[in-house]
Amino acid sequence: MSVLTLIIKREFIAKVRNKSFIVMTFLSPLLFVGIAVFVGYLASMKADLKRIAIHDASGYFVNEFKNDAEFSYHDLSKMDVNFVKDSIISERYEGLIYFPKVDSLAQVQKNVQYISNDSPSIDYIIDIEEIIAKKLTQANYEKIGLDTLKINNAKAEVDIVLKKSTGEDTVKGLNEIKLFLGGIFGYLIMMFIVIYGNFVMRSVIEEKTNRIIEIIISSVKPFQLMMGKIIGNSLAGILQFLIWTILGLVLFFVFSSLFGMQMGAPATVTPEMVASANSSSFAEKLPLYINEFKELPLATLLISFVIYFIGGFFLYSSFYAAIGAAVDNETDSQQFLLPIILPLILGVYIGFFTVLNDPHGTVATVFSIIPLTSPIVMLMRIPFGVPWWQLVISMVLLYATFLFVVWFAAKIYRVGILMYGKKPSWKELYKWLKY
Repeated sequence: MSVLTLIIKREFIAKVRNKSFIVMTFLSPLLFVGIAVFVGYLASMKADLKRIAIHDASGYFVNEFKNDAEFSYHDLSKMDVNFVKDSIISERYEGLIYFPKVDSLAQVQKNVQYISNDSPSIDYIIDIEEIIAKKLTQANYEKIGLDTLKINNAKAEVDIVLKKSTGEDTVKGLNEIKLFLGGIFGYLIMMFIVIYGNFVMRSVIEEKTNRIIEIIISSVKPFQLMMGKIIGNSLAGILQFLIWTILGLVLFFVFSSLFGMQMGAPATVTPEMVASANSSSFAEKLPLYINEFKELPLATLLISFVIYFIGGFFLYSSFYAAIGAAVDNETDSQQFLLPIILPLILGVYIGFFTVLNDPHGTVATVFSIIPLTSPIVMLMRIPFGVPWWQLVISMVLLYATFLFVVWFAAKIYRVGILMYGKKPSWKELYKWLKY
């Protein structure tokens, strides 16, 4: 058995036998599913009914506000407005919509007030403004002699039919579905790198602090030790990830059957949702959505996920191992971690804000080839269809950069693992590279 294999085995066994690793492996899925069930339960609960007072001197707008499950409107126009304001202060009502007395309806536009103890949400204020604006617009139509019924009948609704260049029908929102699918895989890679890259760094720091590294390094080369830690921790992480996935799916179906709800979604089904689901339009387009999903490059996406998963983790773990060798404790590592995490964050932002609008544009293409961001951005682009040569270039550059970074990190590692009592700086790391 080779030295590298022994190190990998040692790192893997040490990690999986750790009590915290075992506890979190089996407890985390239960916590996540429990939180999802709790969020779903909270979402299914009805919101507290808010009492809104209306004081309308004209009596023109008060009937436009209809009660619903969240708001209950009360006409207090016959009461003294100061008395109504006092009831707001005493919190008998959530707020007051106040229409002052005006000479003409045109003056209402700039004089309506909403009085409350707490600031209302912007969405609610917009809803109030739309109700008032709609009523004023109708009054203006009547004032100039326009037939509002004819105007409403003359309004047209346009539903654009989407077709491919081959003549086949397609559906709306397909780009969002593609981005969501690719985004899940890209986000998983980012989280795996951040979580288990820190495991590699902590393992190096722990052995360095305990001076175990001095004994180990007398028998193996620094490069072998670094690679063994990266591979051993990655295998432990993959094992934990697989257990999480299996347990999570099992718990998901168990809780779904017991509580009759979808995780993180309301358990109740509103009549509007039923009407929408039963509509002929939805029924007609459902097969199109299914066909579009089947036509996605799922095999390419899954294979690419494995390749970018391995390449991305090994690339960033090399950085984490070098940082762990350079510092004596996790506190000192913070100054070096930011430059590593920034490309990952950049990849997520580029993916969500650029790939959706222009998946084949210059920005998305370039960042899907750059090795530090390609594991995230490329996976978000693949559902949109990526030329094979871009995939090949991106993967080759990723693994070539990994080999270079391993060589680069090993130079820091072999010096840093035996350095104690001195806080490293960027200048110091540069000197180690020249040794």
